[in-house]
Amino acid sequence: MSTTEPFLYFTRIRHVRRAPVHHEFEYRSYSWFFDIDSPPVLPIALRPFGYFRAADHLTGPGPDLRTRVDALLSEHGIDNTGGRVTALMNARALGYVFDPLTVFWCHGPDERLRCVIAEVHNTYGGRHAYVLQPDAGGRAEIDKRFYVSPFNPVDGRYELRVPEPTGALALRVSLLRDGQPPFLASVTGHRVPVTPRSVLRAQLRSPLSPWLTSARIRRQGIALWARGVPVAPRPCNSSPRRVFS
Repeated sequence: MSTTEPFLYFTRIRHVRRAPVHHEFEYRSYSWFFDIDSPPVLPIALRPFGYFRAADHLTGPGPDLRTRVDALLSEHGIDNTGGRVTALMNARALGYVFDPLTVFWCHGPDERLRCVIAEVHNTYGGRHAYVLQPDAGGRAEIDKRFYVSPFNPVDGRYELRVPEPTGALALRVSLLRDGQPPFLASVTGHRVPVTPRSVLRAQLRSPLSPWLTSARIRRQGIALWARGVPVAPRPCNSSPRRVFS
């Protein structure tokens, strides 16, 4: 089984809401792309600003990402034993992690893409994994089943475009709801090798990215609330999980 060289993607994240008010924003960030069997390990001096823990992703038991991914796929009747799995995610920084969307591309032993896992995290510490069967263009659809934003109820359907990134990254999620224009989110970017210099550049571009991303989302939420956008109650089963350690 071959492994994939790790990369950083310097990204732009954009959200567009058209109802009940028009609200959009865009900000710069960065994400890590790597083979889950060979996650990047930074030099000791930089490690507090970028490290990974399996417990931050998926819900099954297991000490590593491979075990957790295989367990989830088994629940969906997919045997991916021996297949390569790549991931796009945020790393922990100074003991904190927040990753609105983590994507896993699951390849079979023959290197053909078997499925994609899109794991959504909310600011309440909850997470939910969608197992997708995208077409050749990376497009897939699935019903929304998880409370993400207090301004979007748990209804509607996602249209996703999740091609595995190469030199460029281009992910797109549209939430479709009856009688409403789509809510759109996209992540685009370009890749650079993982080196001490590129990691320092990433920190300058988006300092302590998980902390900054979480703060930005809360700030946008306050702006929507101030404009009178109704709040959808959070379901009782949206149990929190630890994001500090």
